[in-house]
Amino acid sequence: MPVLNRIADFADEMTAWRRHLHQNPELGFECQQTAGFVAERLREFGVDEIYEGIGSTGLVGIIRGRKEGPVIGLRADMDALPMDEETGAEWASKVPGRMHACGHDGHTTMLLGAAKYLAETRNFAGSVALIFQPAEENGGGADVMVREGMMERFGIERVFAMHNNPGQALGTFQTTPGPIMAAVDTFEIHLRGRGGHGAMPHLTADPVVAAVAIVNAIQTISSRNHYALDELVISVTQIHTGSADNIVPETAWICGTVRTFDPEVQAMVRRRMTQICDGQAMGYDVCVRLDYQQGYPATVNDPAETARAVAAATEIAGEAGVCDDSGREMGAEDFSYMLQARPGCYLFIGQGEGPGVHNANYDFNDEVAPVGASFFARLVERAQPV
Repeated sequence: MPVLNRIADFADEMTAWRRHLHQNPELGFECQQTAGFVAERLREFGVDEIYEGIGSTGLVGIIRGRKEGPVIGLRADMDALPMDEETGAEWASKVPGRMHACGHDGHTTMLLGAAKYLAETRNFAGSVALIFQPAEENGGGADVMVREGMMERFGIERVFAMHNNPGQALGTFQTTPGPIMAAVDTFEIHLRGRGGHGAMPHLTADPVVAAVAIVNAIQTISSRNHYALDELVISVTQIHTGSADNIVPETAWICGTVRTFDPEVQAMVRRRMTQICDGQAMGYDVCVRLDYQQGYPATVNDPAETARAVAAATEIAGEAGVCDDSGREMGAEDFSYMLQARPGCYLFIGQGEGPGVHNANYDFNDEVAPVGASFFARLVERAQPV
């Protein structure tokens, strides 16, 4: 697969960066070591300006081109996941209970590779804002960076990001104009009844049967309150209650996720859940409290910027290696906040066969890094030619 020659020259260096990051994963906003490593590399590359401490441990590096022009933003996430690694790789995580199981070490490496090339060549107008973001997995680091005024502070006019995709052919690209990833909400339902002896349920107000009834009723939101051709996923993922076979418990707890693209559908789900919880509380004589937490919004690509990204990807992977209408998926991504603030595009880059992300046996494919770095570099050169 074609990569820029200069980036190919330091592919081994990129592998070393990636494996160092993989061995030293950090969670959420606590990406101090990772951000320090990134800042050190950017200084070595001769990046013009480096601003640290944005969104807690996020940072932005600025590379100025050969003449005046707009500012393009390129984003990579830095955080890992709270899980133990089982790859057995020489570069496996050194930190128990933490692992780069989503490839953010690779995303950071791809942007570092592009930064090194762009700082050397500067074959573009305007400036590049290199955005290294913490807390994508949990905490909405992108939202925090945007709310701290990052876009205005650095004059960013358009913004791009990509994510590795196991199972997609190595070095290929997929994206789509418009919505590409869903909004994600979380719900918790807390039930309190009246506990007692399992042999005398008539003296209790059983939260277990109420919880089962609520779960069953929630399933009807998708099947009976929602137009079938509008994407919606409601998944109950946890039910916790009880302590023994002969005790009717006092409490129960239900948890799950909601994935949508349309704010009206999102509002309908929340309204129906509230009605279901209120109705079942009355029907089963228990107290029910719904905590509905609205999370990351849908990730929506700008059509014009998507076309720009597709053109750059095609230069790297060829027409056969780029799908420009891949459709939507129900995963979520906090890059959505950056796309709400500025037009841009989110893409997937294939890393070949292997375990999927969020799997203890997953590992980023180092062969992908030069391809991703080349894409970022060509995107800048195409978007802002000298």
